[in-house]
Amino acid sequence: MRRYYRPIAQTDLHRPTSALTLAGGWTWFTHAEELRRDAPPRLVAADQIPDAVVQALTAPRADVTGLAMTRPNLMGILNVTPDSFSDGGRFNVLEAAHAHAEQMIRDGADMIDIGGESTRPGAAEVPEAEEIARTAPVIASLRGAGVTTPISIDTRKAAVAREALAAGADLVNDVAGFTFDPALPGVTAQSGAAACLMHTQGTPDVMQADPRYDDVLLDVYDWLAQRVDFAIAAGIPRARIVVDPGIGFGKTTQHNLALIRGLSLFHGLGCPILLGASRKRFIGVIGNAQDAADRTPGSVAIALAGVAQGVQFLRVHDIAETRQALTLAQAVWGQA
Repeated sequence: MRRYYRPIAQTDLHRPTSALTLAGGWTWFTHAEELRRDAPPRLVAADQIPDAVVQALTAPRADVTGLAMTRPNLMGILNVTPDSFSDGGRFNVLEAAHAHAEQMIRDGADMIDIGGESTRPGAAEVPEAEEIARTAPVIASLRGAGVTTPISIDTRKAAVAREALAAGADLVNDVAGFTFDPALPGVTAQSGAAACLMHTQGTPDVMQADPRYDDVLLDVYDWLAQRVDFAIAAGIPRARIVVDPGIGFGKTTQHNLALIRGLSLFHGLGCPILLGASRKRFIGVIGNAQDAADRTPGSVAIALAGVAQGVQFLRVHDIAETRQALTLAQAVWGQA
């Protein structure tokens, strides 16, 4: 039976000489949790991990869209939609979207993620032409104004990605992990853009109906491993692939917590990790915040939990608050 290894990531200044650096970043480990589907987990020393797994866990990650993976990066969410769960209708006019993107950059965003189709639970599909009309002009406007910050296009569709990339986007962020539109991998590969592959169980309209897993952490890991291999076969090098476990996409609160606790496992895929948990429902459930706008403190807490496990991208609504918290955490860890 296959064994999986989840590094026990640490940030303490007193690092043993035998410790291994996780993904070439700011955390280190001396032990890992060995996971199997047919046996209880057990703690093992790093020298008991197979060499190939150690190589995947420790190899420095290449820059993505010019951003260094040796530090955490903030991806600012820009939903140019009328119906997104948190900010729908606030930025679906070009001028408002442009202004908000520039404000997020001033607040410390390293990348702007622009989406024209809500993928909240229960959301319906948006026609390609409408999604293009919502997103491509915003990207063109930012590039026309001289904005050089990397931009990602949050879409499942090849036609939308093609127009966004032509307008100046750098990364294709597909919440369906290249399972929705068979043309999207080719468009991404041909453009030379980076790709973020997210796990989801079901489409947005039905994904929260009754999500079930044998073992959510291992099931999501295996699914992402397959999608990474698929993307590589389609012509996208591993160095340009980011993985996202898909918090809230076909998951219960307990599933989300299990994935967040186990985030360091995903370094074994040899790709940077993106955590997108900002303002999601489970934060409101646990933190007693019914309104999504009141979930900033909980969102920041989850973001810091991810960075403590070496996550390289945080996709968030609240850039200024997350940047301040991250700066303080890094100062405590001696990384300021």
